[in-house]
Amino acid sequence: MADTAGRADTGRQPDDRVGFVRRIGLFQATAINMSQMCGIGPFVTIPLMVAAFGGPHAVIGFVAGAVLALADGLIWAELGASLPGAGGSYVYLRQAFQYRTGKLMPFLFVWTMMLYFPLALSTGVIGFVQYLTYLWPGMTQTQGDLTGLVLIALVVVLLWGRVENMARITTVLWCVMILSVVLVIVAAYTHFSADLAFTYPSDAFELTSSHFWIGFAAGLTIGIYDYGGYNTTAYMGAEIKNPGRNIPRSIIYSILGIMAIYLLLQIGTLGVVDWKDMLDPDNPASSSIASAVMETTWGKGAADAVTVLILVTAVASVFTGLLGASRIPYNAAREKVFFRPFGILHARHRFPVLGLLSMGGIGCVGFLIGRHTDLATLIQLLLTVVVLVQALGQIAAVTVLRRRQPALRRPYRMWLYPLPSLVALVGWLVIYGYADRNSPGRHPIEWSLAWVGAGCVAFVLWARYEKVWPFGPREISEEYLHGADPDTDPAVDPEPEADPEAVVRSVPDPRPDAEGRTGGGGNPDADPDADPGTGVPAER
Repeated sequence: MADTAGRADTGRQPDDRVGFVRRIGLFQATAINMSQMCGIGPFVTIPLMVAAFGGPHAVIGFVAGAVLALADGLIWAELGASLPGAGGSYVYLRQAFQYRTGKLMPFLFVWTMMLYFPLALSTGVIGFVQYLTYLWPGMTQTQGDLTGLVLIALVVVLLWGRVENMARITTVLWCVMILSVVLVIVAAYTHFSADLAFTYPSDAFELTSSHFWIGFAAGLTIGIYDYGGYNTTAYMGAEIKNPGRNIPRSIIYSILGIMAIYLLLQIGTLGVVDWKDMLDPDNPASSSIASAVMETTWGKGAADAVTVLILVTAVASVFTGLLGASRIPYNAAREKVFFRPFGILHARHRFPVLGLLSMGGIGCVGFLIGRHTDLATLIQLLLTVVVLVQALGQIAAVTVLRRRQPALRRPYRMWLYPLPSLVALVGWLVIYGYADRNSPGRHPIEWSLAWVGAGCVAFVLWARYEKVWPFGPREISEEYLHGADPDTDPAVDPEPEADPEAVVRSVPDPRPDAEGRTGGGGNPDADPDADPGTGVPAER
């Protein structure tokens, strides 16, 4: 991709310019995914899942979520193995859709992530407040609101410094998270009742009932929310050793591992606490299910101790979520695919100031929305936002790239293609199509469309200012097609020299200029198969 100074990327991997080194192996990559997946989510969503299905057969939701995560994970696996750069979806959408819509899709991805990530981290804050009520049963609505807002502000303050100083804090927080999950699972199976876990309502499996399918869609939404994070290593593609091998495996292994943990946790919980108690808003099981499990099995003291661990887990999920999310608009702005102010770093501590502040602010708004509606509505809203651009966009990107860049190295090719793409497509469309019915009066579909529409308007304004497509030439960059193979050459040169063989071409604008000419000048590197009127490569 050529920048505004006319300097072209080299034929090497684009992330070489920022000095990334491939140091993360398969075990570390899988652990990173699993740690991102297993946060506060399951501790707050088990009652939501039971409410969606109306019984202990809510376990179906976690299984359905795992199936969708696996199908979608295979899409991430192929894209991550063949385009192993920092940024994940940002890279995939840029490479796949640059031929017709320029930088629109990566811009919209960053735009939607500006809403998705703050809403996701605000669910962790809601979980924190819910479990705090177990230790502080007299908390009022206003006190809970203020507590959550203070927590977000505290996390922003903690992140207002050098990232290197946060490494040990993050490690300790995630160790506490794992400990809390293990303790709840062990406690549940020391007092497990099969009658509680496997006695279902008489109408539990009426597949001809619309009630079942509405509940299934709600459960699928909650399930895929809980599995979120299986794609973390794809975002870190420039730092993974042997990415063609390790990115796909880390995604698949982490999904299978977390599925086992979630099923143990879900079934164990249902074997200790009566599912009807989870539907009673006055029962601690409806808001602090893990605390209820610990109190029933090991007593109040153990419940208080584990509740404290879960509170730390909630802080960890907010801390790491905001840390990573604030870097997304910065990276895009640095590569001139988003608003330039987001590319400014703090003069002393070198962190993206605007990204951190804006996502913290949106997180506060999302937290208040969730507190004054419900957590299920907030989950519906954040997932409908991500479906339109990222989920559906990547499903299309796999096919588009197979057609546009057939010679692209694909160390991993999706199993049974295109079946996983079709399964993922159906799953995401079910989530999206049922969103309004599962959040009556909240209109998550309409809000998601409004946000994406606003993103399109923002793109037009930005593109006009930057003079890129549709107000300038498209810039076609196929650097992964012609770059070095990261599986055989893991070394990274942080300051690569310009490569005369770089494959970057500016596609002429077909509109006539003031003298009636089209094309904007010749391009000696133009695709010989391109349409002479547009410069776009012919369909293959």
